[in-house]
Amino acid sequence: MTWEIVIGIETHAQLSTASKIFSGASTAFGAAPNTQASAVDIALPGVLPVLNRGAVERAIRFGLAVGGSINRRSVFARKNYFYPDLPKGYQISQYETPVVKGGTITIDAGNGARVVRLTRAHLEEDAGKSLHEGLPDTMGDVSGIDLNRAGTPLLEIVSEPDMRSAAEAVAYARTLHALVAWIGICDGNMQEGSFRCDANVSVRRAGEPLGTRCEIKNLNSFRFLAQAIAFEVRRQIEVLEDGGTVIQETRLYDPARDETRSMRSKEDAQDYRYFPDPDLPPLVIDDAWVQRVRNELPELPDAMRARLVAEHGVTDYDAQQLTASRALADYYEAACAALPAADAAAHKLVANWVLGEFAAALNRSDIAVAEASVPPARLVALLRRVADGTLSGKMAKEVFDELWSTPQATVDAIVDRRGLRQISDTGALEKLVDEAMAANPAVVAEFRSGKEKAFNSLVGQVMKASKGKANPAQVSAILKRKL
Repeated sequence: MTWEIVIGIETHAQLSTASKIFSGASTAFGAAPNTQASAVDIALPGVLPVLNRGAVERAIRFGLAVGGSINRRSVFARKNYFYPDLPKGYQISQYETPVVKGGTITIDAGNGARVVRLTRAHLEEDAGKSLHEGLPDTMGDVSGIDLNRAGTPLLEIVSEPDMRSAAEAVAYARTLHALVAWIGICDGNMQEGSFRCDANVSVRRAGEPLGTRCEIKNLNSFRFLAQAIAFEVRRQIEVLEDGGTVIQETRLYDPARDETRSMRSKEDAQDYRYFPDPDLPPLVIDDAWVQRVRNELPELPDAMRARLVAEHGVTDYDAQQLTASRALADYYEAACAALPAADAAAHKLVANWVLGEFAAALNRSDIAVAEASVPPARLVALLRRVADGTLSGKMAKEVFDELWSTPQATVDAIVDRRGLRQISDTGALEKLVDEAMAANPAVVAEFRSGKEKAFNSLVGQVMKASKGKANPAQVSAILKRKL
């Protein structure tokens, strides 16, 4: 392929404040249209914006998490454009001096770790929402404006054009999505629009200057992000190979048709006629504020992964999976806290169960970690019975399923009621082994003649005779000794 793909991403993360960035109106999702739009949000004459301190703290938290610089003095500007759901006729944003400058995000798209540079992260307000519907008994389609979202605080995170494939763009978006949720600045709910990506896509021949970019707006799923980029790359290459010119424009992705469509010509900064907002003084952030936010930052995913490998003995892959979300990492840590600090085998067993049965049950039930009916203490109680030989791995899975469906039940009560205690008595197991060998002389002869698979057959006979209750490790040891 003689074409190189160049991608930069602008991400709008809705900040997790209870009120809007310049007013006291609620940011709760799902309210009836226009019931959460204050006088400030709808730009009534004479109103004045007041900056939300919580929004600033979340921006600082993000800047520190990505290793960016926190500008001690930043300025809010008016970004002027007309759209029906923008009552003021301008959006309050930051232009020349954002609150966060620089930073990096490390990604892995299957081709090794890569660093994506961040240009900036700035605070701004969201616009309202236009709704277009076809109603019965009307003269065609109708449109409505819901201003509940107007004034919702956003952190716009702008990357450098460092990504070279749709896979890298998705890896970046996933990593960023996990980070903003991890540090508690955004709930990451893409269905509700809390995390939206705009992809700036261009192509060029290897070694040539950057090509003309097109911006694909408001991609609210990782799958749509990948599909939109793939289509746009094909489209631009076809245009160029046919002798045409790519026009700088804003495009929308239509998932039903799997295509991007032109929305409007892409505006440049001068088209927005930015100027400092006269109603808002410069934002001044002192060193003490930054240090306080730094002190309150949770352990970041990269640091936790390294610690889990070093202290808990889990693999790099398991550490990556355990830190996929803060909730899952906290669950694992809470379970390990009930075990001896130096018991690497027990920590590995917990990791296996959290990433195996527990994660599978979450997926089947389609619930969050916090809603799980098997909290860390109940899981540890189950794993203690695995460790002390009371339950085999297969039995433990049966008990786990009942724990999940019966929140009030205890591990020991389930084990006793269902008669699931593993047989670990040496005398009883020797008798079962003797009976299996006596009943299967041909299989014994096969093993003694060098056929290793015959051994598994004998183990299976013992397990069958014990109705699955025999301790498999002890059965194997006794069989080897007797054979």
